[in-house]
Amino acid sequence: MTATLMALYRRPDSDEALERFRQRYAAEHLPLIRQVPGLRSLHVARVTEAWGQSDLMMVARMVFDDRPALDVALASEPMRAAGRNLREIAPGMATTVVVEPDDEMDPGGAG
Repeated sequence: MTATLMALYRRPDSDEALERFRQRYAAEHLPLIRQVPGLRSLHVARVTEAWGQSDLMMVARMVFDDRPALDVALASEPMRAAGRNLREIAPGMATTVVVEPDDEMDPGGAG
């Protein structure tokens, strides 16, 4: 069963800060994430619409084969370096969560 690390990014205070973040995220952060062992796939998407009150502007989804593979990734030097980088380029902007399929909520596996 796959395990997914999701990073949810809030919009910074200014357009200039947003542009700086996007440039550094692409140039610095993503290359570090791509070095993380066991990473099966990486998807980065802009939030183009939200229902309800939200300041989210981007979401990154990192998929691993299973929870043990994710745990190895989380303990790796590339992931630690990516974490340090993220704290520098996006202070207070990111919330990171681990998500796994919930068979009780989706017993047929339709989604």
